[in-house]
Amino acid sequence: MKVIKKAGTEDIAQVYIAETKSGRRIEFTESVGSDSTRDKKWVLVISSLYGCPVSCRFCDAGGGYKGKLSADEIFAQIDYPVKLRYPDLKIPSEKFKVQFARMGEPAFNPAVLEVLENLPERYDAPGLTVSLSTIAPLGCDAFFEKLYDISKRKYQNRFQFQFSLHTTDKKLRSWLIPVETWNFKTMAEYGKEFSESIDKKITLNFALAENMPLEPDVLLKYFSPDIFLVKITPVNPTFQAVKNGISSHIKIDTGKDLPDSKITITEALNSAGYDVIVSIGDSEENLIGSNCGQYLEAYEREVSCYKKDILAEKGYRYSIQNI
Repeated sequence: MKVIKKAGTEDIAQVYIAETKSGRRIEFTESVGSDSTRDKKWVLVISSLYGCPVSCRFCDAGGGYKGKLSADEIFAQIDYPVKLRYPDLKIPSEKFKVQFARMGEPAFNPAVLEVLENLPERYDAPGLTVSLSTIAPLGCDAFFEKLYDISKRKYQNRFQFQFSLHTTDKKLRSWLIPVETWNFKTMAEYGKEFSESIDKKITLNFALAENMPLEPDVLLKYFSPDIFLVKITPVNPTFQAVKNGISSHIKIDTGKDLPDSKITITEALNSAGYDVIVSIGDSEENLIGSNCGQYLEAYEREVSCYKKDILAEKGYRYSIQNI
């Protein structure tokens, strides 16, 4: 794997574009955040597919699916920033988080399981935590069965598992995520079992767009507040979000959206018994593009002479640099 481009800043976050031996391109990120240090918290967000066959309506990773990454190609994304900082593979960060949430639905790639099986032994990282986010696609039961087994054996209290729901309206969710997925009942049953294996609550993630309901009463029918927590994030102005007219319910710059605010949403969910995380993210990380979106799409458009005027004014504001 050869890293060919990057964007961002060393002390907050960087997005890398890499080319593998096959000539296909991927991207991955590392972040510290403006209010922390690498010794305290270091987050790597890696890709598991070349593009993604799902094509969620606000995600730029879809539409150009070119296959699965091998375990070596996934590890190369972790090795690159690690070896830049810690050539001996001894990572002193109090929290070293590897997140399978960049390009591609991880449940479509069995190589992710191979990486998870070997990750704890590959690095000397006492602060290692793993995070995996999934839409829970149909037909991937074998993946989730093996994931449960690995988490139980190797990651107790060090695994963050997340279902990406985005709305409690099932029809709107089917539009946002245009593939068949587990229903809420099946997610809840699996989440309960998984929570017991890792001794942590399971996250229900909502990248909350305008006019996309998040109803506590619907959640309560399936997801017990004793087992699940709710995380709400903004929708960044990706190419696809702009194209599909999707705007964030929670504004990136203020954390609010009139007439509602994040406090109102939080209070409604708290009243239903849920722990709630409202994750606005560092403003510079949003501008860099490390929190959401795909810089690779911006790069591909640039080299293909696409018109750039559909890119939103706020987003991907850091220029892509050569390496």
